[in-house]
Amino acid sequence: DPMHLKNLVLRAWWDGESSPSVEAPIGDFFGLGLGEYFVYQSALLAVAPVKALNSYFQMPFSSAARVTVTNEGNVRTNSLYFAIDYITLPTLPTDLGRFHAQYRQAAPCKGVVSDGMNLDGKDNYVFLEATGRGHYVGVSQSVVANQNGWFGEGDDMIFIDGDALPTINGTGTEDYYNGAWDFGLQSFGYQHNGAPYVVDPERIGGRYCLYRWNTESPITFEKSIRVTIEPGTANDRSEDFY
Repeated sequence: DPMHLKNLVLRAWWDGESSPSVEAPIGDFFGLGLGEYFVYQSALLAVAPVKALNSYFQMPFSSAARVTVTNEGNVRTNSLYFAIDYITLPTLPTDLGRFHAQYRQAAPCKGVVSDGMNLDGKDNYVFLEATGRGHYVGVSQSVVANQNGWFGEGDDMIFIDGDALPTINGTGTEDYYNGAWDFGLQSFGYQHNGAPYVVDPERIGGRYCLYRWNTESPITFEKSIRVTIEPGTANDRSEDFY
């Protein structure tokens, strides 16, 4: 199946949950959000030759864990190999969080006409929306450009514990991913940030895969969090976001 990275869906449940805490296409979970393989290394995800997908997120549980892969396409998968490593401990801290991963897409994000100002993030693309207490670990984002030019003038805006205006307001997509100046139209990948897949940048049909891990710079919340980013300046572009 040429789209097996989208059609194979990874799910995980912790401690008898009725709904999965992890639910994402297997490609997107491992940072391959456009159905194409490429090799890269980071602190939490890595793809090695050939088609070897590796995850190093901490995923604690106290009584039980269930992990599944489901083929939701129409073509049979004949080869699927996996290894899950775990350790057992006498006890876990009572306030230890559980790992969650949400998948979202907008193909395309719907651009809006604006005066270039966006203070409250009303039409932003949403990476994550959650309630409760936790730590935002990060995101892998994939983009297909539907217009010429640089798609990444959009700012990241993170709303914590019900703040009406962004608690954290960034200065551009390349800055959020800790690059600069359109990434110099090239790919790169480091332990906590990268754009390891950049094809035909600043052109219609250009493709990008990006990641940012907030492990060394914790973004914590006590009641709720909403992590968003603008598609273009004040949401004036209409890219495909995954």
